[in-house]
Amino acid sequence: MQVGAFSTPLNPRWRWRIVNDAGEVVEESNESFPTIARAVTQGTARLGPMNAVDHWMANSTSGMPTVRLTRRSGSRRPFPRTPCI
Repeated sequence: MQVGAFSTPLNPRWRWRIVNDAGEVVEESNESFPTIARAVTQGTARLGPMNAVDHWMANSTSGMPTVRLTRRSGSRRPFPRTPCI
């Protein structure tokens, strides 16, 4: 999984976004940051505790990726339920 940052012309402040290897959004920040560096730093800090392993493969009928996120062994916290966009 990777952390990226983005801004829009309507909201020039930066937000972080965590995406899986298929390019699907796993989680996105509600908070905005004044610099891209601060957004990526906060997103990276959020990714660490998620402790998720990204499992994806193409769906044989549609060709679209199918995603399943699981915790690494030893983690007891449930994976956060965040809608994918």
